[in-house]
Amino acid sequence: MSDRRKFLKQLGSTVVLTSATLSSFAAMEDHERRILQAQKRISSNDKIRIATIGMGIMGYNDTRAALTCPGVELVACCDLYQGRLQHAKEVFGANIFTTNNYHEILDRKDIDAVIIATSDNWHSTIAIAAMHKGKAVYSEKPMVHYISEGLAEVKAQQETKAIFQVGSQRVSSLAFQKAKELYEAGAIGQINSVEASFNRQDAQGAWQYTIPLDASTQTVNWDRFQALEKTKLPYESNRFFRWRNYREYGTGVAGDLFVHLLSGIHFITGSKGPDKIFSIGGTYYWKDGRNVPDVMTAVIEYPNTKEHPAFQVALRVNFISGEGERSSTKIIGSEGVIDLDDDQGFTIHKNRMAAAPGIGGWDSLGTFTNDMQKQLLNNYNTKYTDADKQRPVLPGVTYQSPQGYNASNDHFANFMDAIRNGKPVVEDAVFGFRAAAPCLACNDSYFQNKVIHWDPINMRILS
Repeated sequence: MSDRRKFLKQLGSTVVLTSATLSSFAAMEDHERRILQAQKRISSNDKIRIATIGMGIMGYNDTRAALTCPGVELVACCDLYQGRLQHAKEVFGANIFTTNNYHEILDRKDIDAVIIATSDNWHSTIAIAAMHKGKAVYSEKPMVHYISEGLAEVKAQQETKAIFQVGSQRVSSLAFQKAKELYEAGAIGQINSVEASFNRQDAQGAWQYTIPLDASTQTVNWDRFQALEKTKLPYESNRFFRWRNYREYGTGVAGDLFVHLLSGIHFITGSKGPDKIFSIGGTYYWKDGRNVPDVMTAVIEYPNTKEHPAFQVALRVNFISGEGERSSTKIIGSEGVIDLDDDQGFTIHKNRMAAAPGIGGWDSLGTFTNDMQKQLLNNYNTKYTDADKQRPVLPGVTYQSPQGYNASNDHFANFMDAIRNGKPVVEDAVFGFRAAAPCLACNDSYFQNKVIHWDPINMRILS
């Protein structure tokens, strides 16, 4: 029996636990459940063989997270830079099949699932091809490079019935699951706004990634990298190894980071998405040839629906923030705020207005005649009791995931469970597109300097 269970067993019926304590036990309970599931014996028939397409930063991180799931075996890797394929053999074993042609991955019969962690411009093309080849697909976010690709990818998933999950791991995290539970229970009253941001203050955080010394057309398949582009450019190491900085291959801070924020917001609120999007931004500091902003702010409006009342969202990414590196999502309601710190934990601060509206102080009362002031004060004190005049004192909640917890591991565990037993994924193609499209619309708004109107039900831009 765990220490937590022993402690609970010893509690008398008269002991009252704080919200913070209950939340801590809930985190331990969910974490223990996941550990028990991970320890289940997996037969050879249950083995899932995976391949990763795109062995950059996320490719390696996703592969490691996938391999924390029992019964998962890495069979093959694909990348357009030879050095990353060589390193894959160093890390995962010399017997790993490697190639710079993703079709060779999809044609293999011994691969059950693929992780797509390429530059954004290849996500949809490879995902659709993989689903038609009978593979389960884990696609890095955003699932599409352009909004126009989304419905075709949703259709492919629905027609093939392929298991498809988008890689915004916070929707699988213990903290976001608990925040959703408390939000739905009315912990903060009626939602009215959300403030969410990513701040960074270093070159790597701004995507100035290290470039290998042997980078050239001899080690990089540049033609294949830009095969989808109408305009073919001469080889440039920055564009290949720092592709996030270029609209041609990436989606900027909106597609890379706003999408994490909106995925979490949609998960907690049950929203299908906004109907109005506007953004501003610019390249204020990292003038390194990039053609996407290093600071961007968006204001997004969500309509009144059966899932939630109308509310607005303010999103911001700042790649040269004096605050340093910090992520925050504040879901603000009429009676409190859920303040999420990345995907590891959150606090709820509760506030409720007094029953009495107040009189005097910063008020027009003092501008009236003395006689009028006396009459108004007498009326006020007759109508409201001392208790009515006090703001209620409401306990908050603090929730923290267990030490060492990794939401990416749970996100992949969910994906593998779906492959093995048909359990629904938490972020399918529809959810993924509804999170990605408004973020990509932020780019459209910025570059076109206009408000974008979006139909969240039918998932299309309104003219």
